[in-house]
Amino acid sequence: MVEEIAPAKINLYLHVGGLRRDRLHDLKSLFVFADGGDVIAAEPARDLSLKITGPFSAPLLSAPAEKNLVLRAARALQAATGVSAGARITLDKRLPIAAGVGGGSADAAAALRALMRLWRIEIGAGALHKIAFALGADVPACLSRAPVLVSGAGERLARAPGLPPLAVCLVNTRVPMPTGPVFRAFDAANPAPAPPADPPFTALFGIGAVRSLFAATRNDLEPYAAAREPSVRRAIAALSAAPGALPARMSGSGATVFALFSSRVGAARAARAMRARGWWSMDASLYGAGAP
Repeated sequence: MVEEIAPAKINLYLHVGGLRRDRLHDLKSLFVFADGGDVIAAEPARDLSLKITGPFSAPLLSAPAEKNLVLRAARALQAATGVSAGARITLDKRLPIAAGVGGGSADAAAALRALMRLWRIEIGAGALHKIAFALGADVPACLSRAPVLVSGAGERLARAPGLPPLAVCLVNTRVPMPTGPVFRAFDAANPAPAPPADPPFTALFGIGAVRSLFAATRNDLEPYAAAREPSVRRAIAALSAAPGALPARMSGSGATVFALFSSRVGAARAARAMRARGWWSMDASLYGAGAP
């Protein structure tokens, strides 16, 4: 059996532009990944099957398995490589659903990584990227789990500047936030948005530089998610007040918010305080941070 973590995806910033001809939004973002999240396990079998467990499994269990991105990723990999072997796949769903942390996309990417190991597949980066993007705009960025600059609708990836060692506290008030309505609210308020832009940086290796990044950026979807669900602003305020927290911000289309910390101890302390409010919270370190 092989296992892969499907880490929580965090948008350090998210600048959104207009709709493209393919009806996807043009965007600029810096993705980072926590070292915790859902878990994909796969073991040899004659056919493909998917079992879903974990504290956030219930909504997925009520939907047809064939629509799950994990099973779709497995079938897409089979089709692209001609593999006839099957697999018993288990998705341990530990991250909230419709939460802005890329759960489904990270699950699909983790399934691709796990099945390539299980089936001993060698596939070129370009071909793998094509499979991933067909599954969802965020899936390609989730393949490596390293900090990455994302543009286009998610298909264009570039190496991110070095980050200092950082921990993160994630908070979700247990209110799902469907992506569609948030983007539609953005579109209604911004019929002709300016093209999204990256901030002018060359390196982030230092807490001061990370603070400057936050001062120069935003999440363009945050006001619209907060208007739909006021608890987003309450979570941002509570997390921003945690000792040692950098400014808190919403990730993706919400409703999960996050704050970065220079130490795991500070992030863990904040997570305990957020759980005491009855909210879901997780502390983690960031993949790929600590190397300029």
